[in-house]
Amino acid sequence: MGGDGGSIPGRQDLVKTKRKPEKAERHVERIARWLHCAITQEKLRPPIVSCELGRLYNKEAVLEFLLDKGSCQSAQHLRSLKDFKELKLTDNPAYRGPSNDKGDAYSDNQASLYVCPVTGLEMSGRYRFCFLWRCGCVVSEKAIKEVKSDVCHKCGGPYIPGDEIVINGTESDISLLRNKMLDKRAKAKAEKKAKKSQKRKLDEKVVDGVDEKSESVESKSLQAKFQKSSKKVEQHQQGPSVSKGPQPLAAKRDAQGERKPEFDAKKSNVYKSLFLSKEDKDKKSPWVTYNPYYAMSAP
Repeated sequence: MGGDGGSIPGRQDLVKTKRKPEKAERHVERIARWLHCAITQEKLRPPIVSCELGRLYNKEAVLEFLLDKGSCQSAQHLRSLKDFKELKLTDNPAYRGPSNDKGDAYSDNQASLYVCPVTGLEMSGRYRFCFLWRCGCVVSEKAIKEVKSDVCHKCGGPYIPGDEIVINGTESDISLLRNKMLDKRAKAKAEKKAKKSQKRKLDEKVVDGVDEKSESVESKSLQAKFQKSSKKVEQHQQGPSVSKGPQPLAAKRDAQGERKPEFDAKKSNVYKSLFLSKEDKDKKSPWVTYNPYYAMSAP
């Protein structure tokens, strides 16, 4: 170090430069997105769910986020249970799980837990995978493109082109999925608003119909009351009405117009039996049982 030729300094020793920030390698970052939750960064474990942008979450973490309204930027588009779908994954039969590495055998640490049920490709981030929003089945993009069908390759449910969502896609894929999500939500909001307005119009029609019926009933009742009152006024102006039915005890008039009763109650035997006759007038009963009403003579 004394310039005697024992060591030669390099540029890195003589010139101090600003260090660049460390960046994770691309393949490491890609693998991490397929193995860890996008909210808590914990290891993925069943049940696994995904959103309309294709990100993977633990279902427990998503439910906690919706309850607490967390501040995670990658999950701000999640508003309710309708905004994510539980995935139907196919287990990888070649996966052995974590084992103690003694160094005497080969251990594949890059093996994935799940594979495509059609092509057998591992779901490790090397290949593009999609899931169908209608049923939640996960298959590789290669299977969808090469094996064209009108039904799902895993469950056999209905398949509509454009219903697939790319899992952990690129930035361009995420932008397309975001626009698709916003259009879908705007359309659903417009349909909901149209249904509300239609329901309001039907309710107004029903209320108007009920009001018209009540008004017609009220008008009919008023008309009936008016007719009754007019009849009473006419009868009062014309005088008392004469009944045309049989009148056994009705009074009759003679030729001179005098009223002549048809039946005289005082001449009946029942009425006469209530009083004493002229012969029994003098025969008075004792004062104890004497009743002056019975002592009256019949007229």
